[in-house]
Amino acid sequence: MDKYASVILGCMIVGIGIAFVSPDGGIREEPLFALFWASIIGAIFIIIYSSYNARKKQREANRERKKFKK
Repeated sequence: MDKYASVILGCMIVGIGIAFVSPDGGIREEPLFALFWASIIGAIFIIIYSSYNARKKQREANRERKKFKK
Protein backbone atom coordinates (compact mmCIF):
# COMPACT_ATOMS: atom_id res chain seq x y z
CA MET A 1 0.00 0.00 0.00
CA ASP A 2 1.45 3.35 -0.95
CA LYS A 3 1.78 6.19 1.55
CA TYR A 4 -1.17 8.22 0.22
CA ALA A 5 -3.55 5.29 0.55
CA SER A 6 -2.22 4.66 4.06
CA VAL A 7 -2.94 8.24 5.11
CA ILE A 8 -6.46 8.15 3.67
CA LEU A 9 -7.09 4.76 5.32
CA GLY A 10 -6.01 6.29 8.64
CA CYS A 11 -8.47 9.15 8.14
CA MET A 12 -11.23 6.63 7.44
CA ILE A 13 -10.45 4.78 10.68
CA VAL A 14 -10.50 8.06 12.63
CA GLY A 15 -13.85 8.88 10.97
CA ILE A 16 -15.31 5.67 12.37
CA GLY A 17 -14.42 6.83 15.87
CA ILE A 18 -15.77 10.33 15.26
CA ALA A 19 -19.12 8.83 14.24
CA PHE A 20 -19.62 7.45 17.76
CA VAL A 21 -17.94 10.08 19.98
CA SER A 22 -19.57 13.46 20.60
CA PRO A 23 -17.51 16.69 20.68
CA ASP A 24 -17.73 16.86 24.50
CA GLY A 25 -16.04 13.46 24.79
CA GLY A 26 -19.01 11.20 25.57
CA ILE A 27 -20.67 8.54 23.50
CA ARG A 28 -23.36 9.85 21.13
CA GLU A 29 -26.91 8.68 21.80
CA GLU A 30 -27.59 8.71 18.06
CA PRO A 31 -24.37 7.89 16.15
CA LEU A 32 -23.64 9.43 12.75
CA PHE A 33 -24.36 6.34 10.69
CA ALA A 34 -23.70 8.09 7.36
CA LEU A 35 -20.15 8.93 8.45
CA PHE A 36 -19.65 5.45 9.87
CA TRP A 37 -20.74 3.61 6.71
CA ALA A 38 -18.92 6.05 4.42
CA SER A 39 -15.72 5.37 6.37
CA ILE A 40 -16.23 1.60 6.25
CA ILE A 41 -16.93 1.62 2.50
CA GLY A 42 -13.98 3.94 1.85
CA ALA A 43 -11.62 1.70 3.83
CA ILE A 44 -12.82 -1.39 1.95
CA PHE A 45 -12.35 0.41 -1.37
CA ILE A 46 -8.79 1.47 -0.45
CA ILE A 47 -7.86 -2.07 0.59
CA ILE A 48 -9.26 -3.55 -2.64
CA TYR A 49 -7.57 -0.88 -4.77
CA SER A 50 -4.20 -1.42 -3.07
CA SER A 51 -4.47 -5.19 -3.56
CA TYR A 52 -5.33 -4.68 -7.22
CA ASN A 53 -2.31 -2.42 -7.77
CA ALA A 54 0.03 -4.84 -5.97
CA ARG A 55 -1.24 -7.76 -8.04
CA LYS A 56 -0.85 -5.74 -11.25
CA LYS A 57 2.76 -4.82 -10.40
CA GLN A 58 3.55 -8.44 -9.53
CA ARG A 59 2.18 -9.64 -12.87
CA GLU A 60 4.32 -7.09 -14.73
CA ALA A 61 7.40 -8.18 -12.77
CA ASN A 62 6.69 -11.84 -13.54
CA ARG A 63 6.21 -11.03 -17.22
CA GLU A 64 9.57 -9.21 -17.33
CA ARG A 65 11.30 -12.06 -15.52
CA LYS A 66 9.92 -14.64 -17.95
CA LYS A 67 10.88 -12.48 -20.92
CA PHE A 68 14.57 -12.43 -19.91
CA LYS A 69 14.75 -16.16 -19.17
CA LYS A 70 14.41 -17.06 -22.84
